[in-house]
Amino acid sequence: MTLRSEDGPSSPALTAAQAALAAEHAAVYGYGVLGGRVPGKRRTEANAAYDGHRARRDALMRTVRDLGGAPVAADAAYALPFAVTDAVSAVRLAAVLEDRVAGVYSDLVRATEGPARADAAGALREAAVRAARWRGGNVVFPGLAERAASAGPAERTSPVEAAGADGTG
Repeated sequence: MTLRSEDGPSSPALTAAQAALAAEHAAVYGYGVLGGRVPGKRRTEANAAYDGHRARRDALMRTVRDLGGAPVAADAAYALPFAVTDAVSAVRLAAVLEDRVAGVYSDLVRATEGPARADAAGALREAAVRAARWRGGNVVFPGLAERAASAGPAERTSPVEAAGADGTG
């Protein structure tokens, strides 16, 4: 990932990359929880999303190091916004996870330029498409509506924790 020359240890790009990495850690955890509760074709989608988030997480760890930072570690566990007990709640959690990931990637798009921005925009697009598939519909501006809904104290929580009890943000 090519970054601006003014990027340093406390740069906006590093801050946004760390937030995206934390979101990817939470998404990997969340897909681990929901993966066994979705049937058939949806399980294949969940597995593909899980693999995609792991790949993005690994890439972001390299990016954070390239920016001079120490990658934020994954938590041992994450608080889920609601109980995931069946296929319906698992699908709902998947949509919430993707919405939250889209939100942090929108921040990374704003904080980077060139190829780094294109990569972040690609990750935002992937999350938005997955969210729309899980939800059965889309939002007008993926990543932005979710950020507005989580303004305030929720911005300091993980993507899983930031979702409201009803899973809508």
